[in-house]
Amino acid sequence: MIKRVAYLSYHTCPLVQPGAGDAGGMNVYIHELAATMAKRGIEVDVFTRRTNTTDEDVIEVADGYRVFHLTAGPPEPLPIGSLWPYVNEFAEGIIATSYDNGGYDLIHSHYWLSGWAGILVKEALEVPLANSFHTLGRVKDLTRRADEEPSSGARLATEQEVISRSDCVVASTPLEADELMEHYGASPERLCVSPPGINHHIFRPGDRSEARSWIGMVDAPIVLFVGRIQPLKGLDVALEAVSALDDVHLVVVGGPSGPEGQSELDRVEKMAVELGMVDRTHFVPAQPHDQLAEFYRAANVLVMPSRSESFGLVAAEGQACGVPVVAARVGGLEYVVDDGESGYLLDSWDPEVWAATISRILSDPALAEQLSAGAVKNAEKFSWTATANRLLELYAGIVGEDD
Repeated sequence: MIKRVAYLSYHTCPLVQPGAGDAGGMNVYIHELAATMAKRGIEVDVFTRRTNTTDEDVIEVADGYRVFHLTAGPPEPLPIGSLWPYVNEFAEGIIATSYDNGGYDLIHSHYWLSGWAGILVKEALEVPLANSFHTLGRVKDLTRRADEEPSSGARLATEQEVISRSDCVVASTPLEADELMEHYGASPERLCVSPPGINHHIFRPGDRSEARSWIGMVDAPIVLFVGRIQPLKGLDVALEAVSALDDVHLVVVGGPSGPEGQSELDRVEKMAVELGMVDRTHFVPAQPHDQLAEFYRAANVLVMPSRSESFGLVAAEGQACGVPVVAARVGGLEYVVDDGESGYLLDSWDPEVWAATISRILSDPALAEQLSAGAVKNAEKFSWTATANRLLELYAGIVGEDD
């Protein structure tokens, strides 16, 4: 029986508020999963890199769920691209902690950098390794904007190595599993599919007027964008699309992320001025995760013009709150959004196409109500209980409990 697991989240702490910097859906995933596992009696230790001298060595988040801040490189925020030299130091800290705390039945690493640390820990402790990538470099490069930097050679090579040396690679959707096989030659025998979940106690339908009063927004049609501001997320497409719609407001919840984040925010703010959208565009800082539900409930439409998404947790959460989703037909969004039932999937990043689709929903109350009901129904298939159940099956398989 699985009793103790270690989760590796090298580049970002699961306790950091998602929506800015390097914190996003992966943070939510690890935190919610660790909390759910702990409630099931599984002890979970999450290891992350110390980014501040004031970070506590160990935080007991809940009974059975702890976060360890390990020193790996200077204790300060660093760009993801500069973290590679400190992976060995991070792995050594995990190994030492394991010896001090009685060991682990299994290691589950998250993202490619954590995956490399996971390989080092696996070999030192002789325990199985599962890895979730959350995003894949080769897949991102297929649809990146022309002005975006491609994934580094180090990332692509590391992803390939982690795939070949993990006991199990966990994909969020069947589509991601196909991408792992097509673009990395991953062995189907060691691929497992386990979608993330939704906290339905937080993300549920509610009164739109009350939500708008709570967030202090105008009583006008609202198109919502939630996520980190970076070229990958397509905020520019959302802004240009909404600019073509009379009296419609765009609410953006999130902050700049990655090396191009601030320049992308500057670019979008300049676009808002040029498009005459300053009075109809509302930039809101990243919000505590449990308060995002009010923004979803306040919106008429949620847009996700992402160029790559391994899953699309924002789309799942938005649907759970009853908001129709208009999303790009990429990656996990094709799995999360039920096209024509909970929203629409678009094959283009042409703002005119996005504007027409958003307008179709806003101008037809009966359609909007139908899509809202479909969104809630579609979101019911995602839960953290189901995610934990599936992962425990996978864990048992790779540690040999089913032999």
